[in-house]
Amino acid sequence: MASNRVNGRPSDKIHWHRTAIPAPTCSTLTSHVTADFIVVGGGLTGTRTALGLAEVGARVVLLESKQIGYGASGRSGGQCNPIWRATPDELAQRMGAPLAERLIDATLGSANALFSDIEGYDIACDHEQNGWIQAAHCRSAQRSLERLGNAWNAVGANIGFQDKASTACTSGSTDYNFSLFHSHGGHVHPLSLTRGFARTAMKFGARLYENSPVQAMRKGDGVWTVTTTTGKVSAPQVILSTNAYSDSLWPKLRQTFFPLVSISLATEPLSSELQQTVLPGGVTIADTRRAIYYSRYDRDKRLIFGCVGSTDNAADFGGIARLKEGLGIVFPQLENSKIEATWAGRIAVTPEMMPHLHEPAPGVLAGLGFSGRGIAMTSVMARTLVKKALGAQDNTLPFEVIPVRPLPMHWASRKLIPLAAPAMTIRDKIDTMFNRG
Repeated sequence: MASNRVNGRPSDKIHWHRTAIPAPTCSTLTSHVTADFIVVGGGLTGTRTALGLAEVGARVVLLESKQIGYGASGRSGGQCNPIWRATPDELAQRMGAPLAERLIDATLGSANALFSDIEGYDIACDHEQNGWIQAAHCRSAQRSLERLGNAWNAVGANIGFQDKASTACTSGSTDYNFSLFHSHGGHVHPLSLTRGFARTAMKFGARLYENSPVQAMRKGDGVWTVTTTTGKVSAPQVILSTNAYSDSLWPKLRQTFFPLVSISLATEPLSSELQQTVLPGGVTIADTRRAIYYSRYDRDKRLIFGCVGSTDNAADFGGIARLKEGLGIVFPQLENSKIEATWAGRIAVTPEMMPHLHEPAPGVLAGLGFSGRGIAMTSVMARTLVKKALGAQDNTLPFEVIPVRPLPMHWASRKLIPLAAPAMTIRDKIDTMFNRG
């Protein structure tokens, strides 16, 4: 893709910070307070969990090490993709029919539940529910998508099948011969949504503290005491929602997933003429590449385009070059469009590509590992954490409560992660060269 209009290197400031609603006013914890529940982590999962608990009258304290929405929740593409990569039958084989049925029901309603939350809590997050295109980059991927679409339609999904012409019409891209259209999908401003959940939680009485990194957890006399650098909170229950930014607070929790990276760019606002040829109708799109390409508009009609990166610096290992190349492949009509910003954020990817719900000790819960489905599924997990924390039986939940199991050779895998994106990109190019269709 030509870059003659890019004046120097694009800003690496996170684009969403430029356009988000104002941040909630949160102080730093400087005393010893008590609560019914402590939530650690101020992203989408943590703020929605705090909201759900506070809404029923519980005393909630949320602790965020930096600022609300600092991590993946303020850095993602903001796409609401309401389906798993596995079919319902595969889920049933993996986890058993009763649990799979609960998860399938939650999945089918996940997008509508999120957008209902947004409307019900009056959160200004530039939300659009215009549908999501899931596009195949090669013949084998097309066959997999056809199987996936048929399987989910059989259990009540509303997924359309689009040939090359229909895909080009709805997406503006001629790079794909086939796609699925998920009518309930959409997109949000991820940082605004996180801040909106936080503000709503505070309205219900939750106390949110920023710049309050948790240093330790200790249990005594049936109560957990969580210590920050400048204060303490004591409560019977603690909920960990730190996802890909998890540290060593709970032993081996961060060894249960791979901290991959998503990198994104924002173009300048597109002209009305270009808007007619790029994602007309305001849909979102993601494809089946290993180093997935995904895209959507922001409220000012900048195109947000992303792929898999290597580190917290979007430029490392050729990341920005891959972004520009991908944009040129999917939307060559944007070859002269200026890029205003690039940024990166971590995502927690589990081996099963499914979230994990843990109860590593009495009074401690953790929910993480959304594997690229975080906008829709963080809310599903948050509601699950609320139900579990309030006493729901495990056989009523959409996720299985599993032990914290470190992945074998996790330390070695983490060292190789920066090489994953270039390697996946090479595999994707081989697919399109020899398996194009």
